[in-house]
Amino acid sequence: MIEECKMKLGLIGFPQVGKRTLFRLLTGKESEPENGKGEVQGLARVRDERFERLVEIYRPRLETPAQIEFSLLPDLEKQAERNTGTWRVLEKMDVICHLVRAFPEETVFHIAGSVDPRRDITVLNEELQLNDLLFIEKRIERLEKERGRNGDGRRAAQEKELLNRMKDHLEGGRFLSDFPFTDEEQKLVSAYIFLTRKPMILILNIGEDQLRSPGLIDQLAADFPGQAFQWIAVSAKIEEELSRLDEEERQAFWEELNIAQPALDRLTLVCYRTLGLISFFTVGPDEVRAWTNRKESSAPRAARVIHSDIERGFIRAEVIKYGDLIHLGNEKKVREAGKLLQKGRDYVVEDGDIINFLFNV
Repeated sequence: MIEECKMKLGLIGFPQVGKRTLFRLLTGKESEPENGKGEVQGLARVRDERFERLVEIYRPRLETPAQIEFSLLPDLEKQAERNTGTWRVLEKMDVICHLVRAFPEETVFHIAGSVDPRRDITVLNEELQLNDLLFIEKRIERLEKERGRNGDGRRAAQEKELLNRMKDHLEGGRFLSDFPFTDEEQKLVSAYIFLTRKPMILILNIGEDQLRSPGLIDQLAADFPGQAFQWIAVSAKIEEELSRLDEEERQAFWEELNIAQPALDRLTLVCYRTLGLISFFTVGPDEVRAWTNRKESSAPRAARVIHSDIERGFIRAEVIKYGDLIHLGNEKKVREAGKLLQKGRDYVVEDGDIINFLFNV
């Protein structure tokens, strides 16, 4: 049995910010749900140059890159109370991807009447904070009503005290993602879903002129000090135009702008890392495959991603570091240089490892 790392990124934003275009570019999937409402799901290829290099070296019959799952959520409404259903869908996501319009285009309507990325970020942040505040207040009220009825009054008092500190943190304009929970406090609230505890990626949808004038992210990030947000700028319109060109023409465009890595490549990698994921590779003439694995996983736990039988019968892992393979050129030279590593059950798999698992079942 294969065990996949099933984690989701929720793509959210106001109308006319480019969500559907970006979703289609990432997943190759049209963005209209069957009933006109709700979320649309799609898989996006993780654009990893290491995988592409391994494919060049081994020329396999099958190429299987890593993928991550995106869910396109409904447009945010101007009236906060109409977004309740969207928050419930967002609760199922592991990471929030907020697409923010930064491109100035008079012919494209904006729900607020003007383009102001800082305002749009603030509006969504405040709605997420309010959602968590309402939950906390209701939970505190319930603890008050149940005081003395249940056996563990000490635990209830600890939870109430923690919730009040979390409430103060949110009212101070902060997200719970940077609240200093102790291990014991984590256990007290582990059953609750707080939207502001989820990692947040802020994706700025910019225009071509803004591609040539970097600095917008730094300006906006300075307005949200201390918040643990990930920031990235993408031009969905330009990426869509580039998708119609051949590889040579696309490369010439990026070189003209002095951009080393296309925005969609950087975006999928940022999402991947924000999920706390890494890739290890299995290679050979039949297939080169990138396997999605959680950080800090042991070798047997990583083997389980391929098949539970490999974890159960794990003997050892033969590991080649990606950099060693590229430097030396092929597996034969890696072996001759003594760089083929023999690792046991305690080995923690690292991002980019090329692994052959030995097992017996």
